[in-house]
Amino acid sequence: MERQEIEAFLTLAEELHFGRTAERLGLAQGRISQIIKKVERTIGAPLFERTSRRVTLTPIGRQLRDGLLPGHRQIQRAVAEARVAARGLTGTLRTGYSAPWCAEILIAAADLLHVRNPAAQVQVTEVQLYDPLGPLRAGALDLQLTELPIDEPDVTVGPVVFSAPRALIVPVGHPFAERASVSLEDYAAEPMITVGGGAVPAYWHEHHYPSATPSGRAVPRGPVATYWHEILPLVSSGKGVSPTCLWAAPYFAHPGIVHVPLDDAPPIEYGILWPTARDTPAVRAFADLIRQAAARRTDHSTGQ
Repeated sequence: MERQEIEAFLTLAEELHFGRTAERLGLAQGRISQIIKKVERTIGAPLFERTSRRVTLTPIGRQLRDGLLPGHRQIQRAVAEARVAARGLTGTLRTGYSAPWCAEILIAAADLLHVRNPAAQVQVTEVQLYDPLGPLRAGALDLQLTELPIDEPDVTVGPVVFSAPRALIVPVGHPFAERASVSLEDYAAEPMITVGGGAVPAYWHEHHYPSATPSGRAVPRGPVATYWHEILPLVSSGKGVSPTCLWAAPYFAHPGIVHVPLDDAPPIEYGILWPTARDTPAVRAFADLIRQAAARRTDHSTGQ
C-alpha cells in the first residue's frame, strides 16, 4: 500500500464518513472512494460496509486498521520529532483551550515537547467562549485548540484533531432526564440557554445553538450566559436546557442537572487555530504534537 492509501484508509476508519475524510485530507470525496476501492481490490475483500446512513468497518477492515495503526503512529512521531529538531522549537509557546479535555491534550503535547526539547516551555490558558478569538487576535496566544467551525480570513484552521459526542443539559426531574437519549427535534420543547457576546461569530453560534430544528421548528430562546459555567445553575433552576459536549459530564458535576446524550446530532469537532500572520514553523511543529497527543488520548479511551 502507498502512503496516500494508508492515510486515506486510516482516516476513513477513524471518521467513518467519506465527506469528513475528504476534508481532512484535502481531497475530493470521489477521490477517497477511488482510493478505498483500490485498497479493497489489493486486499481482496471489502474493508467498509456502506449504507445510505452510515459507514462501518468490516472485520477484515478492523484487522487491517489495528495492524497499520502502530506503525503509522510511529512514523508520525518520527516526522514530528524531526520537525521539532529542524525548526528549533525553543522559548515559550502560548496556547489556549476552550474546554478541560482540550487542556489535557495541550498539556500532553507539552510533555511530549519537553521530552524532545527540555528548553521549550508551553503556557496553557483558558479561552472564554464569549470571545473565542479575542486572545488569539490580540497576540496573547500563538495557537489554540477549540470547537469548530471557525472561518475567518485572519485565522488559519488546521485539520480536525478529534471529535466528541453531543449532549443536552437538563434539570433533574425533567422528563428528558429519564430518557436514554434525546434528539435535535427536542430542542423545540424547551427554552435554550446559550453563551452569547458580541465577539461570538454568528455562524459558530448557530452551529452550536441552532435557532431551528432539522424539520424547521423554532427553538425558543432562554437566558444568555456570558461564561459557560453560568449555564449550570440556570439549567438546575429550570430556566431552560443547553447543548454541550457529552464529555463535560464528569468535568462539570452539578447536583441539579443531568447530561442526556443526543442520538442524532453530529459530533462536536475540535481543531487547532493560529493567526495567519504569525504562521511559524514552531506553531506547525507543536500542532503536530497536539495531533499525536489527541491520537493517544483517543486510543486510550477506546482501549486500542
